[in-house]
Amino acid sequence: MTKEENERRLRYLKGIVSRLPEKPGSYQFYDNSKAIIYVGKAKNLKSRVSSYFHSEVDRFKTKVLVSKIFDISYTVVNTEEDALLLENSLIKKYNPRYNVLLKDGKTYPSICVTNEFFPRIFSTRTINKKWGSYFGPYSHVGTMKAVLDLIKLLYHPRTCRQPITKEGIETGKYKVCLDYHIKKCMGPCTKKQSYEDYHKNIMQAREILKGNTRQVQRELKDEMLKLSEELRFEEAEEIKQKIIALDTFVSNSEVVSHTINNVDVFSITSDEKIAFINYIHVSNGSINQSFTIEYKKKLNESDEELLQLGIIELRERFGSLAKEIIVPQEVNVELDNVVFTIPQRGDKKTLLDLSIMNGKQYKFDRLKQAEKLNPEQKQTRLMKELQEKLHLPKLPYQIECFDNSNISGTDAVAACVVFKALKPSKKDYKHYNIKTVTGPDDYASMKEVVSRRYTRVLEEQNPLPDLIIADGGKGQMEVIRQVIQDELNLDIPIAGLAKDNRHRTNELLYGFPPMHVALKTDSELFHILTHIQDEVHRFAIEFHRNKRSKRALHSELDTIKGIGPKAREALLKGLKSVKKISEADYETLATLIGPAKAGIVYQHFHNTNNQ
Repeated sequence: MTKEENERRLRYLKGIVSRLPEKPGSYQFYDNSKAIIYVGKAKNLKSRVSSYFHSEVDRFKTKVLVSKIFDISYTVVNTEEDALLLENSLIKKYNPRYNVLLKDGKTYPSICVTNEFFPRIFSTRTINKKWGSYFGPYSHVGTMKAVLDLIKLLYHPRTCRQPITKEGIETGKYKVCLDYHIKKCMGPCTKKQSYEDYHKNIMQAREILKGNTRQVQRELKDEMLKLSEELRFEEAEEIKQKIIALDTFVSNSEVVSHTINNVDVFSITSDEKIAFINYIHVSNGSINQSFTIEYKKKLNESDEELLQLGIIELRERFGSLAKEIIVPQEVNVELDNVVFTIPQRGDKKTLLDLSIMNGKQYKFDRLKQAEKLNPEQKQTRLMKELQEKLHLPKLPYQIECFDNSNISGTDAVAACVVFKALKPSKKDYKHYNIKTVTGPDDYASMKEVVSRRYTRVLEEQNPLPDLIIADGGKGQMEVIRQVIQDELNLDIPIAGLAKDNRHRTNELLYGFPPMHVALKTDSELFHILTHIQDEVHRFAIEFHRNKRSKRALHSELDTIKGIGPKAREALLKGLKSVKKISEADYETLATLIGPAKAGIVYQHFHNTNNQ
């Protein structure tokens, strides 16, 4: 590979990395033959994968791995634990060259509920569905043990391994063991606990393992209330402790479930021009394939039509023979011996949601890639989004924002910043000295500045903004409205950015009376709006600071008779501040402005200091 080819390869890979989401997931590296050579997990995909391409990476093995990478793919999940499970599943399927082999081939443990006459509940690493039902696996052994401890606390399932039968119980074949005497077992083998009561407990334990705890909680609460009514308070307290323990329980993993085997999952995410079909394959309870394809619409095809095409193409591409396909909607496809499922809840619905999330993430990545190549596309998209949110009559190409700055009414100033296509147009920024307002009156100051701004714009016949944003809430918006609509008779939309009690911007306001506009505070558009707000605040503060600084520097020297501008400038240039001038000795002053003027300055400060 030549130097130019390697640079091209790295640019391509770094482009992928720059678009990775900051979410948990599993990532896969491919070599030049499209084979997976490494599978990893990450709490933050972007941060983790980018670390491979840092110039300061000094591990030889990592450098070798990076030199073999020609492509990157990833699968997004909801938690770090799910990423760990997915990584484990993919390593087992693909056995990548650069992954460390799992020690002695062990997998993560699961919890088994046996099919025996009196079922047992225990942890195992061996999956054999003839023995019973399996829940998990659990990537953290501590979590699994906590689940088992909870079930033992609530239901006391038997732990002995003897094959208990109905006939053996009837003939009195069994005797209670130590667990019964220490109250860890209720003695079902000797009829001290009924068959019906034992199986009721096992059913509730299964629901807990599935994560369906609400019904169990209701039953326990009903039992607690019944015991309280019967004045059996000690027993009611025991039930209460069980409820508390159940409340802290965390349900099983979203990514893997041994109840699902050899299943395909498809979802579609689309807009007016493009559709993205995501495919996930589950085998032996594990996700071992995730892929997204893109269709460009030609004849306004429906989601149903495109989903049909995607199912046929992806199953053929990956050679899937799954007998069940999970989909988000009805599809008009008939496949031999294949059942289509539209889940509403449970593990299958979780897998469908995961597929949808990956489709949306892929769409977002493609959008970011296109916008990186054409930045104007992103700006247009965000302007359209703002236009739709506020129901503006036209695209908000020019946005102007105002802010005031003063300290107890002194040196009062205001600023106006202008953004064009959501980018700062600094040549159009304006700052204002407040002329007609005495004291700290933000509303009156805002009214003066807005009136001056747009009166001049009209006189000079300059373009008016498409949107005005007030750096404040309803009060500032109303003041601007009075000037724009009532005084100048202009029709310019006005929005406001309001702050919470911690002085953090938390909502966008629009209309009269102002109404809250639904906008997520972590969205791109909200970040743009707060950037405009921060910029006008910075510009106003900077102007106010400069004005105050100049006044502070020059006011004391201005009062000295016989000291002109040149002498003041020489003193400030030489000693930097009025304080240092006042502390300087006569000789120092004389070297800067001559003996005569030095005497005047020295006498002024010494007389002042001695008064």
